[in-house]
Parts: sequence; structure tokens; C-alpha cells
Amino acid sequence: MSWCQHIREADLLELQSEYVALFDKGRAHSLLLFEHVHGESRDRGQAMVDLMNEYQEAGFELDARELPDYLPLFLEYLSTRSEEEIGRWLGEIRHILALLAARLEGRGSDHALVMRALLAMIGAEEEVEAQRETVVGESRDDTPEALDAVWEEEAVRFSAKSDEDCALQSAEGRRLAERKRETQSQPVRIMSPGADAPRVSGR
Repeated sequence: MSWCQHIREADLLELQSEYVALFDKGRAHSLLLFEHVHGESRDRGQAMVDLMNEYQEAGFELDARELPDYLPLFLEYLSTRSEEEIGRWLGEIRHILALLAARLEGRGSDHALVMRALLAMIGAEEEVEAQRETVVGESRDDTPEALDAVWEEEAVRFSAKSDEDCALQSAEGRRLAERKRETQSQPVRIMSPGADAPRVSGR
């Protein structure tokens, strides 16, 4: 109840800043469900296509630019389904919810209550305790150093061999260009029918 009171009374910009810092930096607390299962593999793309087809077949149309596995969007979809279907879907993602709950509790975030509430709906709160062992000792991936490491591009390294190859390629390119210019500047000899001598025509 105190968390709901905090959300009600806190400054909106402060709440938005907390949300971005918690869910949009790093992948540990990502609300994109398939990121915790497939990462950046091709399987994730196919899983999202399958989920989108599930939405469309149920008549659930997206009116926001969000990926189909975004948890708040997914929960909005479940709100239109039967209790039996809700239970089935929550059961399929219970390990992700438990992982998020364990990580959020490790950060002291009350957002973990949302995950616990969803798990309580299917009687699977014990899953959180099972995931605690997974998150113990995890390095934070939302620090400036961790974020830089993810986006850092490998430096291009030149060696004597690569320099030599570049020089050879440049020399060969210059020779080909010079040969082409010489060919284009040469006159073309056109033989007229019955003529004894060729007639020269420049291009």
C-alpha cells in the first residue's frame, strides 16, 4: 500500500526517471519477455512473430509502437482472455516473472511486487526463491562501464601485411586507371568500303 501511495504522490518526472533507470538500462530487468529467453538470436524474432499471430487471431490489435513481448502489453492482452487462458500463459512465463522478481528485490525495488502478484495468481510464488540462486553474484549490467562494454566496437588494427596489401591494391588500381585513360584517348581507325587507306576518326 505504501508503494501505491508513493506512486500517487511522487513527482511524475521522478517516477519516469526511476522507471528508465530500472528497466531501460541493461537487460537484467528488461520487460521484453523473449530477451530473457532468446537474447538476440533469430529464435527471438520467430517467437515474436508467433506471439503477434496469436494477438491477431484473438482480434487484439496493437495501437502502440511496442514489441509484442513487452510485458505490460502482454498483460493487457491477457486481460481480454479467459481465466483458464490467463493461467496457462502466466504458467509459461513464470520462470521469467520469478527471475525479474528476484532481481528487482535484489535492487530493493517495489516493482517486484507486480511480479509476485502475477505469480500468486497461479500459486507459483516459490519460483522466486528458486531464482535467487541464479541472481546471486550477477554483475550489474546497467553501470556506465557495462553499457560502454556492450556498445564498444572492436578497434580496427593495421599490420605490416595489411599495409602492404593496401599499397599493392592502390598501385594496381592506379595502373588500371592509367591503362583505361590511354585506351580511351587512342584514335579509332575506320575503314571505308573500297578505300585503300584507313580514315582516322577521333573519339
